[in-house]
Amino acid sequence: MPTKVIIIGAGFGGLRAARTLANNDHVDVLLIDQHNFHCFQPLLYQVATAGLEPEQIAYPVRAIIRRWQNVRFLMARVEGIDRSNRTVQTTCGAFEYDHLIIAAGGRTNFFNLPGVAEHGFGLKTLADAERLRNHILTTFERAAYEDDKQRLKAMRTFVVVGGGPTGVEMAGALYELVRNVLTRDYRDLNMNDVRIILLEATDQILAMLPPQLQRKALKRLEQMGVEVRLNTAVVQASDTTVELKDGTQIPSYTLIWAAGIRGVELANTLEDALVRGGRLKVRSDLRLADDPHVWIIGDLAFIDSGTQPLPQVAPVAIQQGATAARNILAQESGQATTGFTYVDRGTMATIGRHAAVARIFGISLWGYPAWLIWLVVHLMSLIGFRNRVVVLINWAYNYIFYERAVRIITRPAVQPEANVLQSQPGFTRAVEASK
Repeated sequence: MPTKVIIIGAGFGGLRAARTLANNDHVDVLLIDQHNFHCFQPLLYQVATAGLEPEQIAYPVRAIIRRWQNVRFLMARVEGIDRSNRTVQTTCGAFEYDHLIIAAGGRTNFFNLPGVAEHGFGLKTLADAERLRNHILTTFERAAYEDDKQRLKAMRTFVVVGGGPTGVEMAGALYELVRNVLTRDYRDLNMNDVRIILLEATDQILAMLPPQLQRKALKRLEQMGVEVRLNTAVVQASDTTVELKDGTQIPSYTLIWAAGIRGVELANTLEDALVRGGRLKVRSDLRLADDPHVWIIGDLAFIDSGTQPLPQVAPVAIQQGATAARNILAQESGQATTGFTYVDRGTMATIGRHAAVARIFGISLWGYPAWLIWLVVHLMSLIGFRNRVVVLINWAYNYIFYERAVRIITRPAVQPEANVLQSQPGFTRAVEASK
């Protein structure tokens, strides 16, 4: 009888694990996810800044696994795990397993700061990106008819928190959206007064890169007009202000939070293995210490090696997915499992138009060459030939014509009549009404 393997999560790690186990007659794989698509998260910021449509960075899971004969898909939400009976409870019923791979990913970590979760925008899902796009565009629609100078100042101030790749890329893309596109759409607004502020709590941005590349990235951001503030921490936020640790208050209706990741709520059901950041402590071969049949990969996995924890990025999840799947096959065949070793092939970040920094196989690159490599790597990493073609066309169009074609507000909060605008002391999110 085939070994039953359940994989929770159709992200990078979950799909790689399923692919490694695919077309094996001795294994029956059930892949569970609450969405029927795989999302290419590294390009979410381009959806948020009107560069790409949501469906251009997503691909149906069933289309991905179509040729994997022993892999089935279930669209459901996992509600619990009964390890004693080896079952997974979902909204579609309970399912038995011999081995369970948990690749459920992470969520935005707001660090329990007052008001930040309520008024800040995370960027972990397609829904997050679309909400943020709606909010940014609605903000400019409101600003076009706002007479109050204080509210107008807050509307035209955008705060991005987090100096990692997501925060840096988001700040650069937002700057280009404003300066290259919206300045032509809103001719009555003085776009020179728009402020994009990038806040980082430590003394460096892109900490995973060498100091030389960090300096290149910082210089590029400052040349663009992004205000970068290092050693600056946020302590709380409201719908109209962002308060810093030194007591400074920044009037802003837009707080974009790219400062951290924590494990999804499902991790709380395995509280014995829970560690800081909502991650789960695992052995070197990615199994739970007290359960040889449960494997943790991706953003949830914390390997206690005495060194810095591995970054919560796609390459780590992909490599862990393959390792966990191979270890399951080894264990079922009576062989020893192997410890996980991460092979860092490189890190890169784009900083606006034809500029990027990259560290690839020990070689540092910046500027136009790094940007071209970034384009190729991300384009080829997308799933689906159609998505690659459409994204390439969009990028070429945006690059040649200084344009963003997806400036569509799908769910505005209110109608932009002047009397409504002037009665609003502030607003939180452009899509609150849609929740």
